[in-house]
Amino acid sequence: MRGHCFLLLATLLLPFAAPGAAEEDIRIGVLSHRGEAATLSVWTPTADYLAASLDGYRFTIVPLAFDRVNGAVDSGEVDFILVNPGIYVNLEVEYRVSRIATMNNRRGNNVPYNLFGGVIFSRRDRVDLTRLEDLRNQRFMAVDETSLGGFQMAWRELYAKGINPYQDFSILIFGGIHDDVVLAVLNRAVDVGTVRTDILERMAAAGTVQLDDFRIINPQTNAEFPFAHSTRLYPEWPFSKVRHTSNVLAQQVAIALLQMPSDHPAALAGNYAGWTIPLDYEPVHELFRELNLPPYRLSTRFTLWDAVKRYWYGLVIGVTVLLFLGIAALWETLVNKGLKMAKRRLELQHELILNSVADGIYGVDRSGNSTFVNRAMEEITGWQSKEIIGHNQHEILHHTRADGSRHPAEECPVYATFRENAPRFVEDDLFWKKDGSSFPVDYTCTPIRAEGGTVLGSVVVFRDITERKEAEERTLQHQLQLAHVARLSTLGEMASGIAHELNQPLTSITMNARACVRMLDSSQSAVEACPDVMETIANEAERAGEVIRQIRHFIRKDQPERQPVRVSDMVHEVLLLIRADVRQADVEVRLELDPNADWVLAQDIQIEQVMLNLVLNAIEVMAELASGIRRLVIGSALKRPDMVDISISDTGPGLRDEVSQHLFKPFVTTKPQGLGLGLSISSGIIGAHDSTLVVESKPGKVATFSFSLPLYRGDRKV
Repeated sequence: MRGHCFLLLATLLLPFAAPGAAEEDIRIGVLSHRGEAATLSVWTPTADYLAASLDGYRFTIVPLAFDRVNGAVDSGEVDFILVNPGIYVNLEVEYRVSRIATMNNRRGNNVPYNLFGGVIFSRRDRVDLTRLEDLRNQRFMAVDETSLGGFQMAWRELYAKGINPYQDFSILIFGGIHDDVVLAVLNRAVDVGTVRTDILERMAAAGTVQLDDFRIINPQTNAEFPFAHSTRLYPEWPFSKVRHTSNVLAQQVAIALLQMPSDHPAALAGNYAGWTIPLDYEPVHELFRELNLPPYRLSTRFTLWDAVKRYWYGLVIGVTVLLFLGIAALWETLVNKGLKMAKRRLELQHELILNSVADGIYGVDRSGNSTFVNRAMEEITGWQSKEIIGHNQHEILHHTRADGSRHPAEECPVYATFRENAPRFVEDDLFWKKDGSSFPVDYTCTPIRAEGGTVLGSVVVFRDITERKEAEERTLQHQLQLAHVARLSTLGEMASGIAHELNQPLTSITMNARACVRMLDSSQSAVEACPDVMETIANEAERAGEVIRQIRHFIRKDQPERQPVRVSDMVHEVLLLIRADVRQADVEVRLELDPNADWVLAQDIQIEQVMLNLVLNAIEVMAELASGIRRLVIGSALKRPDMVDISISDTGPGLRDEVSQHLFKPFVTTKPQGLGLGLSISSGIIGAHDSTLVVESKPGKVATFSFSLPLYRGDRKV
């Protein structure tokens, strides 16, 4: 009823405005929280509406950044001001700005509402951020320190959870406008952001973002409020007059705003639904009082008299304590004597513990000098404690690398430990003994910290791993022997095919050589035909030499380190060895090699051994078929990122489930004369390449063996 009376009174006063006066320029300052262009686009239609409603006035929108609002009001640069409620409360106290209307925001196209809040959000894929308590140590972006919906509302909710944005975030930055905050979270420039409600929905409606890309943190529900929010709700933006603006003009503007239809083009352009009478902004005052923000910030001046009045009881206690200082001094003397004795006992106990440990232990201060050593350290290195303590440990123990080059002190992990205040484990390094010999070690370095957290140095615990490395070397040699035996065994199975492969070129060489001799004996004209015959002999000799080269390559005992190799090259090397077996078994070979999955990191001889074993097994299985298609398919594909899948399939009778489960165990075989080692060794080789040899088969269906190797691109492993 009070609002209707206000409208009626203002309507009666409106005709008394001075008619026919020259147009006066009225400037409306608007908080530019989404950028100057967006502010002009949204609010210029409202200015045009006021100009059309009030004769003699021309209204202009003045976009104001957060840091320009106070200056524009103080200097009289604007006549009316439209800002968020937080800024309005400060302007009301400091510059006596008074509200004349409150904006009704728009839900969809028709539903008005005059409340808003803040929304705290992250990317949806940040599943670790669901509660306000999860936001500690995250990168946080808000709009501005003075933005109510873009920072202060969220601050109040964080404050209630004991979180101080200025201390508990790893980074707190302000984007200036709401859209930049949303895009910063979307682009992972920050972890969490906060903006006022309906910003996400508006950007989604404009096609800038998708709501499904974000997760709302601390979500709140309100049946009468449609937008996602994380905070309490507060009254919408007030339209206010500054102190120098006349009350008559303010009344006319208020009437025009209150009479604006909710579906007026100006309201639609601003995405609001008209205006209502000024609301109660006490909730905003409560927020500022709770956060100790202007205009309610408490004075920080604190005098000695204030301290006496507030802490008089502390002073009384202090005087009482002084009376006991003499007694305490005497008591302290007695206690110190007891502490010294206890300290000595602890030192002896500490020394006993250190000397009972089998691993070498020594301490290092920040200058790199040794501070203590245990008995195992002396026994392992041959250095006595007096020769190490107080001297540079790096120059004594760690001065030279395994290749004989100088080990710079600045690269020493022991020094890096106390420089970076982070423990580290070093595997397979080298220490030096007093006699000049070296021995392999692995060791841990841990910072030594004082009570206040200051790093005093580091402690090193090391172990002589000579025996372990020798055992590893013996195991490696044993594996190489097994692989060598397996290749010789496989080569024995290929003997007949190899003999056939060599017999053909040797027979051809013999026949052509004898033919050449006969032609030379028969006539002089045959000399002209001899070069062609000799060329044939040379080609057949090269063919025989290639077969022999492949056999020598396959049975080589030494194994190279992993290096970039082509899958296609390894496949063709294997096919060259089994050419006779393929013809004899009447098997069709099909290659399905992806050129984009060709280069891998592997030990080519070992992988060729695996391929050869699988291919020969497949040929033998298909050779037993009485009828049907005999097809061998070798393929490569990039089915997973950075990994090449290599598969070998046959059209044999398949494998039973009980056989598949134990196929890769030693001495398990489906061949009458097989030893059951081929697939076991092949599985071990693939395991050494950080992969697994698997088989997919059902009885009566195709059997496929497959494994993976890391893709190689350029000069790096990916």
